[in-house]
Amino acid sequence: MALALCATTVVAGCGGESGPPVLTWYVNPDNGGQKRLAQRCADASNGAYSVDVQTLPNDASQQREQLVRRLAAQDSSIDLMSLDPPFVAEFANAGFLRPFDAADATAFTDGVLDGPRKTAYWKDRLVAAPFWANTQLLWFRKSVVQAAGVDPTAPGFTWDEMIKAAEGQHKVIGVQANRYEGYMVWINALVVSAGGQIIGNVEAGKNATPEIASPAGDAAARIVGGLARSPAAPPAMSTAGEEESRSAFQGKSGSFMVNWPYVYSAAKGDVASGATAQSVVDDIGWARYPRVTPDQPSKPPLGGIDLAVGAYTKHPQQAVDLVRCATSLRSNIDYMLDSGNPAAKGAAYDDPKVRAAFPMADLIRQSINDAGPRPITPYYNDVSTSVQLTWHPADEVRAPETPKETATFMSEVLQGKRLL
Repeated sequence: MALALCATTVVAGCGGESGPPVLTWYVNPDNGGQKRLAQRCADASNGAYSVDVQTLPNDASQQREQLVRRLAAQDSSIDLMSLDPPFVAEFANAGFLRPFDAADATAFTDGVLDGPRKTAYWKDRLVAAPFWANTQLLWFRKSVVQAAGVDPTAPGFTWDEMIKAAEGQHKVIGVQANRYEGYMVWINALVVSAGGQIIGNVEAGKNATPEIASPAGDAAARIVGGLARSPAAPPAMSTAGEEESRSAFQGKSGSFMVNWPYVYSAAKGDVASGATAQSVVDDIGWARYPRVTPDQPSKPPLGGIDLAVGAYTKHPQQAVDLVRCATSLRSNIDYMLDSGNPAAKGAAYDDPKVRAAFPMADLIRQSINDAGPRPITPYYNDVSTSVQLTWHPADEVRAPETPKETATFMSEVLQGKRLL
């Protein structure tokens, strides 16, 4: 009876497929922009494929965990994934990603800004395609900087100047210092802006060399701990994420904040909902990420999403076609306008609609291009967690003690001598 039923039903019901393939795209949470883009790409394929969008958890570490579990089991349902750049090396090293061939590699990197382009390679092979990028800017209240007599847009503006100005005006500075990936973003940006790096010789894998115990690491620790113990620290700084720092910045005590570009549209949304006065938005200015030392340009944080094809997909060509559509210049522009997430391709910032929506478009583009990626290593999760554990809470961070502790702890974790 079962055999007869199989003979008269759609083949897919008996373990096969009929018709165009359905590609499964695992995405990070957004405002639905990736789902809408997926539908547009499917429509443009003229029936070559359709797309089923599956949304991953909010937390980047949880996103990684869910994908790793599936890929370790050689799950063929992961055709495409939106991957946080720090995890690209780990996934590629484990054989979870399908590298792009030379022709696609050229197409997927053409016109891409330097920052996101660096995150998409592993062992000189393009294993992911930059989709959208992100960076942090220095946001400031115009009224506060005018009263303090400082210019955050000046080329040599430093963290020390910013903290001193906030203290002098009895205001607070918004940062992300909770024990999560956003804290690692801040620490890494300080270290690389000071000319150092958290870990070196990453090609050696577990034998990589922690380098955070250095003058650059000490400079970062001095800034983190110094701010946390100063009057310019916002309430509950060591539990603050992006939204907590945004709230402090928009409040009566706000002065400066380092945060992603979404905060500008979010502030305008607060005005529309009645949660914030228009005068607050009118008082917001922006500048490049502050320097650690006056004579060394900052390397702003780098975020975003790369697209990667699962190694076990049954539809590699269609998955690559979807990547090609999703990362096109037109898609970069459309997604930036739809989601508010900055584009990975430099030319997107010249679009008139983008420039109208993002008056700081040129600054975002330059900051992404000059950004300092977090460590590119297959053991990134161990590296990041080692930093988060030893640098938290922020008010206990001191130089040179904390960087030295981190280097020892990280080395022991990588060598398997200590558990996280």
